Amino acid sequence: RSNPEVFESRMEKRDEVKKQPVGRSRQGEFIRTMEEKARQIFFAERSGMKTSKGGFTKDKTLDSILNVEMVKEKSAEEIKQIWNQYFSAKDTVYAVIPAEKFDLMWKRAQKCPSFLYALPRKEGYEFFVGQWSGTELHFTSLINIQTQGETAPSQLVLYHYPELQKEKGIVLMTAEMDSKFLVVQEAQCLANQVPLFYATDRSQTYALVETFNHSPSEFKYMSVIAELEQSGLGRQLRPTQASDKS
Repeated sequence: RSNPEVFESRMEKRDEVKKQPVGRSRQGEFIRTMEEKARQIFFAERSGMKTSKGGFTKDKTLDSILNVEMVKEKSAEEIKQIWNQYFSAKDTVYAVIPAEKFDLMWKRAQKCPSFLYALPRKEGYEFFVGQWSGTELHFTSLINIQTQGETAPSQLVLYHYPELQKEKGIVLMTAEMDSKFLVVQEAQCLANQVPLFYATDRSQTYALVETFNHSPSEFKYMSVIAELEQSGLGRQLRPTQASDKS
């Protein structure tokens, strides 16, 4: 009564609130804002990165993905959570590898830079050659190498980043793949085989890698399949393929 203009103003604001969609809240907007800021701080996949033949990123550095200076203040566990959370929303392969495991893999990769991996198919197996090039591991199907030789393009590349290995005790890994030839589950199967053969404690398993590199005439393809089946990796992929194609 004393101030009709103030009363009308309050009534208008109340009507606006009523018209807002159910579920809208400032807390929700705050969370979305914070998530967006986190993406800007930690992950800034920059445009303009060069791509090599086959569509893979050329010189894919950790700085092009992660704000390294910002995460140096965080613990290894926090970095692991950030890395996994970011890539879990993407259709790709990723991992956080303990420093000791990567160190063993890396030392062995210097002596044995290539190996033959078996990928379970609906009927039988398809073989892929994995070739280390620095900290990148390139996979190409054996049939492509047989038909195209050294010009055969990569179909999967695993990128390993040891920048945080000494300080945090972890090595970050992500990948790019040619989706015309591989789906994520298949790429993951190949990626899982790398520590199986290069970081194993079983001398007979790593002996296969040594034989492939230094005594190729003595190498037996079926030994790779036997190791794969014994590890359980081969059995894990087949049900997925069956459900995808049913």
